[in-house]
Amino acid sequence: MERVIKIFDTTLRDGEQSPGCSMNLKEKIEMAQQLERMNVDIIEAGFAAASPGDLHSIQEISKHVRNITVASLARAHKDDIDKAWESLKYAANPRIHLFLATSPIHMEYKLKMTPEEVLETAEKMVSYAKSYCNDIEFSAEDATRSNVDFLAQVFSRAINAGATTINIPDTVGYTTPDEYYNFLTAVIEKCSQLKTVDISVHCHNDLGLGVANSIAAIKAGATQIECTVNGIGERAGNAALEEIVMALDTRRDYFNAATNIDTRQIMRSSSLLSRITGVKVQPNKAIVGANAFAHESGIHQHGVLNNKETYEIMTPESIGLDTNKLVLGKHSGRHAFNDKLIQLGYALSKEELDEAFKKFKDLADKKKDVFDKDIDALVSRQKVEIPNAFELEKYVINSGNTITSTATIRVKKEDSSVEEVAIGEGPIYASFKALEKIIGRDFELDDFALNSVTEGEDALGDAVVRLKEKNRVYVGRGLSTDIIEASIIAYINAANKIIYENTEV
Repeated sequence: MERVIKIFDTTLRDGEQSPGCSMNLKEKIEMAQQLERMNVDIIEAGFAAASPGDLHSIQEISKHVRNITVASLARAHKDDIDKAWESLKYAANPRIHLFLATSPIHMEYKLKMTPEEVLETAEKMVSYAKSYCNDIEFSAEDATRSNVDFLAQVFSRAINAGATTINIPDTVGYTTPDEYYNFLTAVIEKCSQLKTVDISVHCHNDLGLGVANSIAAIKAGATQIECTVNGIGERAGNAALEEIVMALDTRRDYFNAATNIDTRQIMRSSSLLSRITGVKVQPNKAIVGANAFAHESGIHQHGVLNNKETYEIMTPESIGLDTNKLVLGKHSGRHAFNDKLIQLGYALSKEELDEAFKKFKDLADKKKDVFDKDIDALVSRQKVEIPNAFELEKYVINSGNTITSTATIRVKKEDSSVEEVAIGEGPIYASFKALEKIIGRDFELDDFALNSVTEGEDALGDAVVRLKEKNRVYVGRGLSTDIIEASIIAYINAANKIIYENTEV
């Protein structure tokens, strides 16, 4: 009988801890709703004790996703557990996820606790969490560097106290597949109670083995995998959700296991996360990279033209890539546009469709052909839009190799318009200096990037601006066929996020 493996997605908690991957509340909700559409089993929405903002975001996410379990992370402290439950009070299916280190090095130098104290703490804190809700996950931090006999004792105590899921993580990405398989097999053999609960694993990718170790864990008996979209996370990241899911889906004949994931939502989930964080996926990334279904070699092209299975072990459609060659343009109607949105996996309200169609028509007037990626970029950007404290009205650029670049920019600010002029070593630099004058704050430009969304001379330009203030990085995006306009919009978008974050309840 085929086993069903639960997918525990920690993109919004461990993933967001990755440098440069922070998200505001609206972006977290949008990502959570997409994870729900993809049908993950559990979303770890955050670490409530980390900050009031984290606690509030978990509450809001819980209000917007109702068909899956929402988890909040907590240390094995009463105060953390209290905050975790406070953050989950609106969840339809809440889970408290507490962790406690079990390796000798962590117990001695971080916890400063004896093994007996760790045993007692695990039991007491699981019992305390159980008084709030039934679904309790207990994680043995740094499990793979822990003593097997000691782990068996910890898990026995935790299960007796009410834990329903036991996580055996490779916290520092140290283990290897064969070693992990043998380690898990030994722990399960020594703690028979593990067969009565879900066994979870959380593998980091420090040695590039996160997915391989997760797959080895499934063979050893794991019933839940903790992972992130695009593999984002602390240090080198986590095991990538899309790689684990498609490995099981493509090789069902070997693993005899499957997940509940709607694989057709994988590509859209990956793209949405990249747009929100500004962190792009490498082209040769498995499953979701731009080259994953590309064929340049003449021999490969010949084989694929005769039979796709010669060089493709899964179909592009299975992960949500649209191979339809229909190209939309300025003469396309609302019905065709809406059909294309449905193909791309969007379900917009009438108001959202009206706004998206208007933006589509504006873009179609600027370029000959509008591709799927153009539409995806427009709609995804619209979905995570934040209130505009500043909005571009017009700009004039004077630039050349014999003159100093000058930017004149007018921005709508509340009920008035503000116009400033600045010079710089290039048109974009001059534009950013003019915006600094208008906004009245000197932001640190952490990063700036320009990319083409599609092919051709009239391709839609995608600008990413990362502004830093008070050690926090804010990502802004701008889309336009004019790369200077895209850059200005991206800068304003990042500035709006800073204003929004500082006034957000």
